[in-house]
Amino acid sequence: MKRYAAIICLTALVVLFAVSASCTFAQNKVAVISLSGPIQSESSGFFFGGSVITPESVRTELERARNDDSVKAIVLQVDSPGGSVAASQEIVNQLELVKKPVVVSMSDLAASGGYYISAGADKIVALPGTLTGSIGVISEMPNLKGLFDKLGIDMQVFIAGKHKDMYAGLRELTPEEEVIMQDMTDQLYNQFVQVVAKGRGLSEDKVRALATGQLYTGIQAKELGLVDELGGLNTAIDLAASLAGISEPEVEYYKPQVPSLLNTLLGMGWQKLSSVIQPTSLSAEDIILLETLTNPYPQPEYR
Repeated sequence: MKRYAAIICLTALVVLFAVSASCTFAQNKVAVISLSGPIQSESSGFFFGGSVITPESVRTELERARNDDSVKAIVLQVDSPGGSVAASQEIVNQLELVKKPVVVSMSDLAASGGYYISAGADKIVALPGTLTGSIGVISEMPNLKGLFDKLGIDMQVFIAGKHKDMYAGLRELTPEEEVIMQDMTDQLYNQFVQVVAKGRGLSEDKVRALATGQLYTGIQAKELGLVDELGGLNTAIDLAASLAGISEPEVEYYKPQVPSLLNTLLGMGWQKLSSVIQPTSLSAEDIILLETLTNPYPQPEYR
């Protein structure tokens, strides 16, 4: 009888130890969030599965990780050519709200806006062959006058405000307007430099010397102080766990939310939708024209 009692007690202790170890292990998670695609304010406009990075999608995943007490650190797996200035800035603002260690794991490409959002992390890990950097801003102003003439379109424009029609793409910019566009682009460039300098602990002069718009390999980026370590996702996970003071973490991969086909269709303007449904009814010039008319202002980009 005593023998059976001892066996029962021993079994109970083993079960208790296993449950305790399991609970402890579950409290030490590293969340991996995938950020793949161009950075833009909204997810509409990419048909049939094109992935994008939006502030809303990033906010959703970061809040999930922030509110989960078992998550001790976060790894952002970044693969992006960049994109919208405002969207990139909003994502960095969201990262500043996270009070847990955040490590970026760069994939094939983390350029321009992709590097901008990475600079807000505590540490950055890149593969030797990762292409990153491209720190700079580009502003494009189309001049569609020749296309309008070719299509036989004569636009009558009425404005109130000296420069109101400079964004319409119906004429060349005046020298004064070129200065306006360059000043705006320079201001956004300065904001980029400041974010990188703050995030990487570098002087603004050092960052300006690197911010030529060129790409760097992961090896070059590490030598220049733009990334911390060379390695893949596992290296980033180990580094995140180390920053959080945990060992043998449980890794939880957050699956990105893919919008339904219906939501994608509803999110597209009728002009874009018509070009998808009836591709043969619109010429290339028509599509360019419609895209321009639905985006009346130039969008400076970190790309």
